[in-house]
Amino acid sequence: MKNVLDTLYERGFIKQTVYEDDLRKLLGEESVPFYVGFDPTADSLHIGHYIPIMAMAHMQRAGHKPIALIGGGTAMIGDPSGRTDMRSMMTPETIAHNCEAFKSQLKRFIRFDGENAALMLNNADWLMELNYVGFLREVGTYFSVNKMLTAECYKARMEKGLSFLEFNYMLMQAYDFYMLYKKYGVKLQVGGNDQWSNMLAGADLIRRKESTDAYAATFALLETSDGKKMGKTAKGALWLDANKTSPYEFYQYFRNVEDVKVEECLKLLTFVELDEIAELCKFKDERINEAKKRLAYEVTALVHGQEAAAKAQAEAQGAFGGGGEMPTLTLEVTGDTPITDLMVMSKTAVSKSDARRVIEGGGVKINDNKVSDVNAKIADITTDNEFVLHKGKKAHIKIIIK
Repeated sequence: MKNVLDTLYERGFIKQTVYEDDLRKLLGEESVPFYVGFDPTADSLHIGHYIPIMAMAHMQRAGHKPIALIGGGTAMIGDPSGRTDMRSMMTPETIAHNCEAFKSQLKRFIRFDGENAALMLNNADWLMELNYVGFLREVGTYFSVNKMLTAECYKARMEKGLSFLEFNYMLMQAYDFYMLYKKYGVKLQVGGNDQWSNMLAGADLIRRKESTDAYAATFALLETSDGKKMGKTAKGALWLDANKTSPYEFYQYFRNVEDVKVEECLKLLTFVELDEIAELCKFKDERINEAKKRLAYEVTALVHGQEAAAKAQAEAQGAFGGGGEMPTLTLEVTGDTPITDLMVMSKTAVSKSDARRVIEGGGVKINDNKVSDVNAKIADITTDNEFVLHKGKKAHIKIIIK
């Protein structure tokens, strides 16, 4: 069987590894338990989590055993990585709720039954029971403060002040790796490139305490061509929860991705074969739109299911009229503007009476919210300054409030 490290390299996942030759040999010789950590800072995963999740799926398909570690314990402190300010403290109840939401979403991507079935664990199970003095004696003795302060996750915080609470985070994440090695034989942690320092700390702790090999590998972050994190919309993050980001909005995001990022997204975010991706992306003119449609459908189907993806695709095709971008109007309206007026202004209705008739017939939606009251105002349905007005199955117009 092909070494999964080659698959991950070919599709553009790998950013950094440690002891790569030894890791390649290990992955080629046995089924390797590995883990990815997810801090439950919200009640949904978002597109920033998607690349590690897809990597987990590729590795499981190659015969390795994924462990999704929910950070119910570390979330009580907060990860300083990639932050210039301190994260808000969450209650144990909020963390528990978010953990449950993560569990249901992860099941869409990786198998939790059968051969090399995935496990879902919560580091609160061991972190919340720790004796602090015992922890310092067992783990703290292996860490150099001077070395820790050179890590990127801490350097960015030094100007505004790094709390001692957050300073413990690296030790706790390293201890997670150690505990997973002791309990489940985990020798590899994978994740986003912003976690490199924390991951190396865990691998080093295992090597020093157990005199055995441990490995880390990070994946590329999903970024726009100008280096910004991809997945930011006018409404905020691109969530995997349909209640936070509708399948239609999700589809539209990838349908309108930059031309230069289409091939990369197809490799990282879908299971489409590489030769088919090369064929889809060989054109650099308007024909790249076919690759965008394929990308949008495949990603939406993975996240929301084929039925939702087909529905989003049909709505988008109606809006595009067979190609091009969605019609967009910038209008001088407010939240108090009646939707019947909005329909007349956007030419989705010829008159207010026509607009009322369509609303009464159930044919008007703003984003995914049906308009059922003929007297409704924009603010009754949405408070966004950008939204999509749908009339029936074929009229879809993006409205921007001036």
